[in-house]
Amino acid sequence: MTPDTASDFSSEGPSSPAKTTTPAGVSSLIRFLRTPSLARSVVALLTGALLLLLVVNASTFLMIQRTAGLNAEVDTTWQVRRSARDLILNVEGAETAQRGFLLTGQSGFAAAYEEARLANPELLDAFRERTVGDPVGVASAEALTRLSADKFAEMSATLAMASQGQIGQAVSRVRTGDGKRLMDELQAEVTRVDDWVNATLQDRRERSRQAALTTIIVNAIAGLLILTLGGIIFLLVRRYLQDMASARAAVDAVNAGLEAKVRERTGALIRANEEVQRFAYIVSHDLRSPLVNVMGYTAELEQAGKTIDAQMTKVETLAPDLVERDALTAVRDDIPEAVGFIRASTEKMDRLINAILKLSREGRRNLVPETIDMAAMAQKAADAVRHQTEAADAEVIVEPMPTLESDRLSVEQIVGNLIDNAVKYLDPKRPGRIVVSGQDRPGGWVEYTVSDNGRGISDRDHERIFELFRRAGRQDRPGEGLGLAFVRNSVRRLGGSIDVESVLGEGSTFRLKFPKRLILVDSGDAL
Repeated sequence: MTPDTASDFSSEGPSSPAKTTTPAGVSSLIRFLRTPSLARSVVALLTGALLLLLVVNASTFLMIQRTAGLNAEVDTTWQVRRSARDLILNVEGAETAQRGFLLTGQSGFAAAYEEARLANPELLDAFRERTVGDPVGVASAEALTRLSADKFAEMSATLAMASQGQIGQAVSRVRTGDGKRLMDELQAEVTRVDDWVNATLQDRRERSRQAALTTIIVNAIAGLLILTLGGIIFLLVRRYLQDMASARAAVDAVNAGLEAKVRERTGALIRANEEVQRFAYIVSHDLRSPLVNVMGYTAELEQAGKTIDAQMTKVETLAPDLVERDALTAVRDDIPEAVGFIRASTEKMDRLINAILKLSREGRRNLVPETIDMAAMAQKAADAVRHQTEAADAEVIVEPMPTLESDRLSVEQIVGNLIDNAVKYLDPKRPGRIVVSGQDRPGGWVEYTVSDNGRGISDRDHERIFELFRRAGRQDRPGEGLGLAFVRNSVRRLGGSIDVESVLGEGSTFRLKFPKRLILVDSGDAL
């Protein structure tokens, strides 16, 4: 116990009564809480507003997190459909190459078939990875694995016969219809995957809509309650100020010949002025603070609405039959209307606060495809860091590269970020060398590489470096861990992919793979 709260015992013996002392501040607080007054009413209202704000903040945060999670689940579901379609397209391409070889005997068709056959396991692995934990997806993955293996076995057998000169036997086997049956079963399984994806998207879209509506309702009710509390406080303080003005008039009326009464009223007036100042402090600090928080969370709610709108636009573009007009109305009309109402309410409350103080004192850019000279663009990025490379005794070599039809600004940012990153993490123990190159790839793809002989990246960090706010190796260079995450996101938006090959202490190679021609949907994102 502290000296202020310990019991003092009399020396007269154990039967002496105990004496306790209460700190002056605690006594004043108890008297304040027990005595009905305007100040107590205002404090109670402010406490209620703060508690309400905490509830709103917590619920809004949870709803935003939930919405973000649902959006991520929707994106994963779309990736499942894309993986299934990539798989069936690959098998169809292999079948086309098989038929071409049987008809013409040209080795190019055999090479195309072999490339498709080797790509099939990777496509199956991608599909399995995106359906882990879902019984329907796992069953579809097993079925696709079995059917594609049977189909490639059938095609490989016919190609082997043809390679040995047994063209007639190979054609006869094709005519048995086994290959067509397997392809029909593969296409039927992909159709089942599409049906499953559609049902999953419908469920998640409904959950997202319910979460958005709940957030709107909670914030709208909270805004109304906070505005009501502010109005009540304003009325209470105004009434008090009116009473104070009446008291001043009474003091002036009885001032002559009533010295004692004047002193009494003067004391009351002084106390009243002090209380008014306390009220002004409460209003200007305690009430304005939750108001600012409401404004901030309103902005977050507005951004969440935009995110939902963007997702709904994507769903509307890719699968218009899945979109409900009520959901679109809620996202595009109801949410902005509710946010505007809350914002207008908070602005009104801010004006109320200013009035109280015056009385108390009396005074996601759309992508634009265009043909890009990649060598010229990379050289421009290299020239931009020439002063850094010269200072580090390094060189940037830009080799001839194929052109690309894509969004210029996005590609400039991707290449510039990779070159900047390579320069930043050069090894001072040896002259730096950064090489930018590129080449066409089969199937309408083009690949660009940015290689360096810098510090390199540990194997365990190859994926980590693409995550937000994550960095690898020694943290002796400025940065927030956003560059490569931004690059990967931009590459994916252009329909491409990025990979890294690196050995710690030797250097790194970043490989960018893009479709030769960028295809846009109505929303401006790449297919």
